[in-house]
Amino acid sequence: MAWKLVSGQQPRDLQSCLQGTVPGVAQAGASVCVRTRTPCTPVLTHPILQALSSLWFPPVQAPSPASPAMSVSSASDTESSPHPLRGRRVPGGEDAEPGEEKVCAVCGDRATGYHFHVMTCEGCKGFFRRSINKGVHFTCPFARSCPVTKAKRRQCQACRLQKCLDVGMRKDMIMSEEALRRRRALRGQRRLEREQPGGLTAEQQELISILIVAHQRTFDSSFSQFTHYWPAVRLYVPSPRPQSPPEPGVHAAWPLSVQPDCLDEDVLPDVFSMLPHFADLSTFMIQQVINFAKEIPAFRTLPIDDQISLLKGATLEICQIQFNTVFNVETNAWECGQHCYTIQDGALAGFQQIYLEPLLKFHVSLKKLQLHEAEYVLLQAMLLFSPDHAGIAQRDFIDQFQEKVALTLKSYIDHRHPMPEGRFLYAKLLLLLTELQTLKVENTRQILHIQDLSSMTPLLSEIIS
Repeated sequence: MAWKLVSGQQPRDLQSCLQGTVPGVAQAGASVCVRTRTPCTPVLTHPILQALSSLWFPPVQAPSPASPAMSVSSASDTESSPHPLRGRRVPGGEDAEPGEEKVCAVCGDRATGYHFHVMTCEGCKGFFRRSINKGVHFTCPFARSCPVTKAKRRQCQACRLQKCLDVGMRKDMIMSEEALRRRRALRGQRRLEREQPGGLTAEQQELISILIVAHQRTFDSSFSQFTHYWPAVRLYVPSPRPQSPPEPGVHAAWPLSVQPDCLDEDVLPDVFSMLPHFADLSTFMIQQVINFAKEIPAFRTLPIDDQISLLKGATLEICQIQFNTVFNVETNAWECGQHCYTIQDGALAGFQQIYLEPLLKFHVSLKKLQLHEAEYVLLQAMLLFSPDHAGIAQRDFIDQFQEKVALTLKSYIDHRHPMPEGRFLYAKLLLLLTELQTLKVENTRQILHIQDLSSMTPLLSEIIS
């Protein structure tokens, strides 16, 4: 039984997807090579190479990388500032000649900066803060006129504290112990960030910008452009098993709550009732992946044979990453605008539970990580630029670009996901990518065994060839 898609003219091969006609450049009826921009006669020998001959996306004008966010300095140190306060005249302060050593306004020792509004040394700064915080009341045993010098400042604490107040040290500028601990912790964290490598460079920010623009221009999360397709038909028939016969006149239905292992006992899906719709959906998503790849400048510089090899090796995996962006972990459904798909729809297309159950688990695990858009597109680029695919000529270039993408993803996670959220996030993503490769193998095996699917979707057929 063969199905005929209502989507009309279906893309035939990969090469036509990659060799598009550039408006205003080629002669009528002639095509233009994407890499050389010269008219050429394409050799359409692959089913995928005809798919997007009319869909040429001009080279991406990558937006200039966003100016690095202005680094925020640490909180103003109200207790200790190395810069003199303007308009304040104290001994050894602004009245001192340039290059002259600053002296403490309290005891005459070498000053280290303005503390609590006055140029003082570290000793008097600490003494003043401790005295005020503890609320200690000092008493002078003499006439409250003891000399406060570097050598004698510890002899009378009452006179030393009084001189601190006389020269203008302010109680209201003293921070509490809790505020001090928070400030010190913040300073330590920022110091570690400066010392640790992995900050987003201008090149990494530009790479993220290019990938995000490519994703936004080619991926339709609302599936509003998915218009010409075979309608989704979800049919079920009663199970032939005698132990649970259907009631007369009642059509069996498969509610969303029915577990896959109950399928054989109560109801059975009608044979491939969702297969025509799945064929159209697969072609639509494959086209989006091809368009995404064409928007990446590094991909366009590769020979056409390498482009085909990369797409053959990564398209199915990238489709799953893109599909995860519309997955609802609460309902276990893929919400694609007016379309909504569940794992049961996969069974109605002919897929088996040995593939569908791990697939659902993968999407739940990935969605719970709450990835940003930048992380989704970096994952797609990592999958696309894999040097392990067969038939690749520029393997070194692809390997270097994949490494650049991986380092960018690691740096982004380290700086955009605070602890403990970001702990082991990069490692979890690598494990999920390994799991995705296993799903791809099983997915390919089942596609090859679904009757009429290859003939219905020549683009998908070449991807898995």
